[in-house]
Amino acid sequence: MLFNSLEYAVFLPTVFLVYWIIPHRFRWILLLICSYYFYMSWNAKYIVLIAATTIVSYLCAVLIEKTNRVAFKRLYVIGALIVSLGVLYLFKYFNFSMNVIEHFIPVNMVRLNLLLPVGISFYTFQTLSYVIDVYQGKIPAEKHIGIYATFVSFFPQLVAGPIERTSNLLPQINSEKVFDYGATKYGVRLILWGLYKKMVVADNLSVWVDQVFGDIRSYNGCSILLAELFFSIQIYCDFSGYSDIARGSAKLLNINLMENFKSPYWSASIREFWSRWHISLSTWFRDYVYIPLGGNRVSKIRNIINYLITFMVSGLWHGANLTFIAWGGLHGAGQIYEKSFEIKNHVKKDIYWVIRVICVFIFVTLTWVFFRAVSIHDATYALSHMLDGIGNIKLYFILGAEMLDIKFDVWIKVIFLYFMPIMLYDFFSLKTDICEWLEKQNAVLRYAYVIGMSALILMFGYVGSSSFVYFQF
Repeated sequence: MLFNSLEYAVFLPTVFLVYWIIPHRFRWILLLICSYYFYMSWNAKYIVLIAATTIVSYLCAVLIEKTNRVAFKRLYVIGALIVSLGVLYLFKYFNFSMNVIEHFIPVNMVRLNLLLPVGISFYTFQTLSYVIDVYQGKIPAEKHIGIYATFVSFFPQLVAGPIERTSNLLPQINSEKVFDYGATKYGVRLILWGLYKKMVVADNLSVWVDQVFGDIRSYNGCSILLAELFFSIQIYCDFSGYSDIARGSAKLLNINLMENFKSPYWSASIREFWSRWHISLSTWFRDYVYIPLGGNRVSKIRNIINYLITFMVSGLWHGANLTFIAWGGLHGAGQIYEKSFEIKNHVKKDIYWVIRVICVFIFVTLTWVFFRAVSIHDATYALSHMLDGIGNIKLYFILGAEMLDIKFDVWIKVIFLYFMPIMLYDFFSLKTDICEWLEKQNAVLRYAYVIGMSALILMFGYVGSSSFVYFQF
């Protein structure tokens, strides 16, 4: 079931109404049933994986808390890691590892014909952080397996995050909620903005992106440059749009999910970009990979290695392909460069800040090529041919637009419907929560936003429910 589908348009209001009608003691049951139904709408048999991961992590956490012997605590946490990461490896990385082995050893390795379960990387990391936090004594183990299962499978963030920490989400599922009309209105506004980003911006730009990257060697020059730029906006609007709908859906139940994106394309450094992009994942790797490796409390060389390992593993988390490892490694190298030259965030909004924002955006856009391309060869082709013909700058842009069949009226739509609303919304969001700001305005403006956004989605939204990019991770 997709957020941008008619099924979800019926499912969410139904859950909303029943949730606020029934007593608190039954709400976790409703959420658990609805969450499992939500996930099973993709592939019913893979619900077994979520259930198994839930049971193993639940039991390990309870056993960790009950025993006083350090050796047993370590045994239980290692057991949880092996089971959870083992399942993830089997479905996501087994064939990739066999390909790598064959590359170095001339032997035919076995392959598995397994469909990648939707959201497996997200709920696996969420259960791992729970067990590790219990092991480290940061949180108590949840004794009620039903409540814990609801935490793991909570439908708004189940398949593409944010990767919630136990300390934030679990107490909210446990606590009794009171209907809040203000929270409901906030949730509706956030859902509409998320649907706009997904259906109007991301899905329409994806047509050109898929066209070019589906046959990259048939294109060169400005057509590749435009595809790279479009993908930079597409991936952001697709994923942050999902996160907005997820947060908005949870808000209807008066549950607050963490903010996963904070205007990342207005970052003045690569380090700042990662404090604003996919925040739940970047903080997860910081807390459970980078810091355990020693963080910055080690020698300079070791710290560089820690950065590279963290970002390359983060890249691998996104997909079993060398392109993702390269993408992560480039961002790790970028942060190492900034740290070596003591390049820090530049907060003051002056011309120097604007230049740095543009430079970071260019770096991020160019590295997205490795994220989108199907192979390293395709990525290097795109980077090496995107400036072909730029000597004649006018002809360069004309030919690029012609290859993608982008005429003047389409350019108007690209600029004023796809680009400007996103960049302006995010710029003002640097200091103000737009959805909260709207609540303080008069009724005319509030209703104009809801009606206007709904009209734009219906008029310009991509026809047909398209999946979200991060579902493949």
